[in-house]
Amino acid sequence: MKRGSTQHRPFPVRRVEAVVLGASAGGIDALSAVLDGLPANWRIPMAVVLHLPESHESHLAEIFAQRLPIPVHEALDKMPLVDGCLYFAPPGYHLSIERGRRFSLSCEPPVLFSRPSIDVLMASAADAYGSSVAGFLMTGANEDGAEGLLRIHRAGGLTAVQDPKEALVPTMPLAAIARHAPDHVLRLRDLRILLQLLEPAHAH
Repeated sequence: MKRGSTQHRPFPVRRVEAVVLGASAGGIDALSAVLDGLPANWRIPMAVVLHLPESHESHLAEIFAQRLPIPVHEALDKMPLVDGCLYFAPPGYHLSIERGRRFSLSCEPPVLFSRPSIDVLMASAADAYGSSVAGFLMTGANEDGAEGLLRIHRAGGLTAVQDPKEALVPTMPLAAIARHAPDHVLRLRDLRILLQLLEPAHAH
């Protein structure tokens, strides 16, 4: 590998149709760090599951809409994924992506005590997009997301995990690393760089 070729681009070019992200304890701050500096002309749809108490109304979309220059929404059932938008799973529902590039909400039982479940979102994204999806998993206190990230890996997608040594709670990143060797294990500042170097790809 030519050392000079990566001086200005620390990661190889990767084209994706969607990005899915998951976190639990400490996840709001971690997600804020990863999304910081996202450009207004961002063109890849992103879906996020952050664990929240089911009984609490989520204000994540409002919070991040104030911080980011791109459209931010709470996902609705049958809502299509639009390029350049950020979507949050609503509390109390599993969020999945259908092969028609639309969201689906369900009240199926919790997975690893979690609803919404990161595993559900990531596994569905692997089925919908195959190798054209990127999955990011960050700080968290249970193993939700580890199996979903493995599904993305098996589909040929890009997998990235927060360095457990940096994570507020390392359980979630460690569980993912135990199941497969992610493409990247990085600190949040480097996950941000990796995300922003992704390029949009459209198979249809």
